[in-house]
Amino acid sequence: MNDETASPAGQGQAAPYLVLARKYRPSSFDDLIGQEPMVRTLTNAFALNRIHQAYILTGVRGVGKTTTARIIARALNCVGADGSGGPTPDPCGTCANCVAILADRHPDVQEMDAASRTGVDDMREVIEATRFRPMQARTKVFIIDEVHMLSKAAFNGLLKTLEEPPEHVKFLFATTEIEKVPVTVRSRCQRFDLRRIEPERMVAHLASICAKEGVDIAPDALGLIARAAEGSVRDALSLLDQAMAQGGRGVNIDAGVVQTMLGLADRARIIDMFEALLSGRIAEALGILRALHDTGADPLHVLTELAEFVHLVTRLKLVPEAAADAVLTPDERTRGQAAAATLSLAVLVRSWQILLKGVEETRGAARPLASADMVLVRLAYAADLPSPDEALRRLAEGGGGRAALPSPPRTSGGGGAQAQALNQQAVSMAAPAQRMAEASPTVHLASFQDVVAEAGRARDIRLKTALENDVHLVRFEQGRIEFEPGPHAAPDLAQTLIARLAQWTGQRWMVSLSPTGGAPSLRDQAQAQEAKKADYSSTEPLVQKLLERFPGAKIIAVRGAAEAAGDVPAPLSGGDEIAYADDLTPFYDD
Repeated sequence: MNDETASPAGQGQAAPYLVLARKYRPSSFDDLIGQEPMVRTLTNAFALNRIHQAYILTGVRGVGKTTTARIIARALNCVGADGSGGPTPDPCGTCANCVAILADRHPDVQEMDAASRTGVDDMREVIEATRFRPMQARTKVFIIDEVHMLSKAAFNGLLKTLEEPPEHVKFLFATTEIEKVPVTVRSRCQRFDLRRIEPERMVAHLASICAKEGVDIAPDALGLIARAAEGSVRDALSLLDQAMAQGGRGVNIDAGVVQTMLGLADRARIIDMFEALLSGRIAEALGILRALHDTGADPLHVLTELAEFVHLVTRLKLVPEAAADAVLTPDERTRGQAAAATLSLAVLVRSWQILLKGVEETRGAARPLASADMVLVRLAYAADLPSPDEALRRLAEGGGGRAALPSPPRTSGGGGAQAQALNQQAVSMAAPAQRMAEASPTVHLASFQDVVAEAGRARDIRLKTALENDVHLVRFEQGRIEFEPGPHAAPDLAQTLIARLAQWTGQRWMVSLSPTGGAPSLRDQAQAQEAKKADYSSTEPLVQKLLERFPGAKIIAVRGAAEAAGDVPAPLSGGDEIAYADDLTPFYDD
């Protein structure tokens, strides 16, 4: 890497300090870390003389977009130490063009900030400048940073020139929000997505810079900086600069210094809190939170760190290889693996959900510490509660008696009554489900009509209506139902039906959805049957005479004698009764 230096203001004056992000800015493709696919493509493009007219570089802040654009500008215009070289992926860094571009004072390499120059007039200046050949370089290069900030008119004004630029012009765009760049612009450029730097690479990079600077810093501290940077090299170097100033000259910078600087909670104390919560030691967990708060840790950050540790334990349980992550502290690695081996996935997922909601509540709370306290209490009491399925299974295994529910968290002083009340409440909530399971007889369902009838007998009117109106049956077998849902079917209809079938029959049913091929719903079938009856009834001589006698009368229903018993005086003919409506007034003729 080339170290940028500044000239002293006068004789005897020390040169101004150059921040690490500028001092160790990459000056060649070899210096870029973590961007191997892009470097390989650009190197081959220069070697094969297949250099595109426009490139667009995208990625999060601080991964090297503008730096890469400057390296490409140097590669296009490097002439070598002897002045006879051509475009090369390895610029010499010593020729006049390389030195001028590196110092940001080359007349043929224009860098524009689209965040401050967004209008079409600014684009007119660029378009006008493309008409003139370079003054001293081989290629005129326009670097437009944060290109997504340009106005719609500015983009439209650039399109024609971008599609057919002069042979001596290249465009290099950089943006953090590629989706805001019009597709008409993206289609005219070669796109490179710069990656976030992996934590292991970032830690190694920071360690090499510390070695060059003669700074003694602990690996744990570098891991904290890499984690806080979230893949951004510039952010990591800025934090490292701050840590060096925080530690002072000749002082070993440890994790505590970085934690204080970033306002982070001690990771070991976070793990202590997690273990106390999952063991039911609420008083200890609340004491840890209070101690962290007194030392300057934000309660919101404490909950966020706690959620991150839950996520880490979950990853270690599912992907044990994650323990090799370079940013993990020894405590996180060893104690996280122990927690992953002990805790079930259900407990971890439930803890994550509680903390995620707790972070949202604490962010908007008037008293963040009190809100965080209540989140910890909720986590301690609810993290190990069984799911509804587990509660029913435990009740069933108890032989009809009360199943053993989780013991309440252990509290110090006054918490026993509250824990006992919570335990009794959980038992009382599970008891109706147990009584329902014991009271329901085993039902045999031989057809889909039996299922609908059983829903009616169980007084589940919503399910009965859904089965009649929204189910287009494809297949019915014992233990299996396949249907096509209607356009107004509830999204959870299949899951509800599975639960009800298991409750009614005591067996596990498979209910699946089919995109096409379902028969008409029961309601459609009933309506078709009614229409068929009405058409047939209209051919009866007596009915025809009645319809002629009362113009505008309609047949609204045809019912069997058993259905209409007690509704009308007597059957008219053929065992069927026919109801007529004329202006919604029924008429009966004896």
